[in-house]
Amino acid sequence: MKKESEEFTAGKKLPLAEEFFSIQGEGFHAGKAAFFIRLGGCDIGCNWCDSRFTWNADIHPPARTDDLIKSAVDSGTDSVVVTGGEPLTWNLDYLCNGLKKNGISTYLETSGAYPLSGTWDWICLSPKRNMPPLKEICKVADELKIIIEDRNDFIWAEKYRKTVGRKCRLFLQPEWSRFDKVIADIVDYVSKNNCWRISLQIHKYMHIP
Repeated sequence: MKKESEEFTAGKKLPLAEEFFSIQGEGFHAGKAAFFIRLGGCDIGCNWCDSRFTWNADIHPPARTDDLIKSAVDSGTDSVVVTGGEPLTWNLDYLCNGLKKNGISTYLETSGAYPLSGTWDWICLSPKRNMPPLKEICKVADELKIIIEDRNDFIWAEKYRKTVGRKCRLFLQPEWSRFDKVIADIVDYVSKNNCWRISLQIHKYMHIP
C-alpha cells in the first residue's frame, strides 16, 4: 500500500484495521457508546501496545472513506472515535468532513507524533516516548492520557502537563499488564496531585472490544 497514492493523499481511502460499534472504555468519555474506526499503520512501536496487529498498514485492506462514513451513519451513532495504530499517519480531512455533514461528532485518539488533520470535537493525546508529540497538538488537546508503567512515568506526565492548555483534562492510566504493580502508586500520586484523574480500561473488565 502506497500512502503517497492520490486517493490516500486526499484521504479518500484509508487502511481499515477494524470498525465496530461499542463503548468507549478509557478516559473522559468512558462509558459512552460510539462507533470506532481503527486504522492500520503505526511506526511508534510501544512495547506494551495492545493493538500490534495494526502496525503494518500493508496488511489492512484499503477502504473507501465514503464506505466508512456510511457504516458509521448506518450504525445510528452520534459519535465516531478514530483510533489506530496512529491515525494521524493519514489525511483525515475527508473522513471528518463526511461525518460532520451527517451530524456525527468526531473523536480522535492519537500519540500526536504526526501533523493534525481532520476537524475534531475531542482530541485525546496519549504521548509516547519513542516519538514525542508535536507542540501544535499539545496545545489543542482536550484530554491528556499518560500510560503508567513505572514511577518514572510520573515525571513524563508532568512534562506534558505543562504543554497542554489549562482546560485539558488530565488522566493517568495503568498499563494493563502491570496493573497490580502500578495502581497503588497511581492512587497515591493522584491523591497528592489532584489535577490528575485515574483512567481505567473498563472495556477490558466488561470483555468488549
